[in-house]
Amino acid sequence: MQPVLAFDVYGTLIDTQGVTVELERRLTDASKAGEFARRWRDKQLEYSFRHGLMGAYVPFSECTREALVFIDRALQTGLSDNDQDHLMAVYGELPAFDDVVPALDQLRDAGIRCVAFSNGTADAVSKLLTRAGVESHMDDVISADEVKRFKPDPAVYTHLRSRLETRPEQTWLLSSNPFDVIGATHAGLRSAWIRRSSDAPFDPWGIEPDMTVTDLEALAERIIR
Repeated sequence: MQPVLAFDVYGTLIDTQGVTVELERRLTDASKAGEFARRWRDKQLEYSFRHGLMGAYVPFSECTREALVFIDRALQTGLSDNDQDHLMAVYGELPAFDDVVPALDQLRDAGIRCVAFSNGTADAVSKLLTRAGVESHMDDVISADEVKRFKPDPAVYTHLRSRLETRPEQTWLLSSNPFDVIGATHAGLRSAWIRRSSDAPFDPWGIEPDMTVTDLEALAERIIR
């Protein structure tokens, strides 16, 4: 039975730290750009978790903007409304990691079905992947927005399988985000952790991925083997 691969988008296919260059241009103190980008991403995820737990769903882009406003206040960087609008636009045009297209080419040549699976809305993710040169390599874009929940809510992974019409053991979640990997594994899916940083720890929950690789090309080689 051929596996079906569901790729997380932000942080897995798309480099969220790609906004750092633009932050260096916009911030009065450019040395804060790296910290700003990292904390913006962390707060974006925190806000999605909090909205989910509260039952107060908003589109992922709103979590992203709320996080941007918070980090601007926390670091006292004094971004104008125009700066914030511009940075949100940049977030919609982030680059893909270098290994993404070569890996997807290998998987497509092997006849393996690949989809993008994200907390972002389908429209936002499709536009992001198109600009990054990735969308044409995907068979579909599946969004948590379709069930008004966020990963790692089990309902999101159930929705993924419903859309794909696949069995749990056939369905793989591929992500650089440990919370996503753990959520998918807990929901009965197969999982692979893309450990893009050699010093990145995995959450000590006793729930381990089926596979750990350093990049997507290594993943493709192991899946096709």
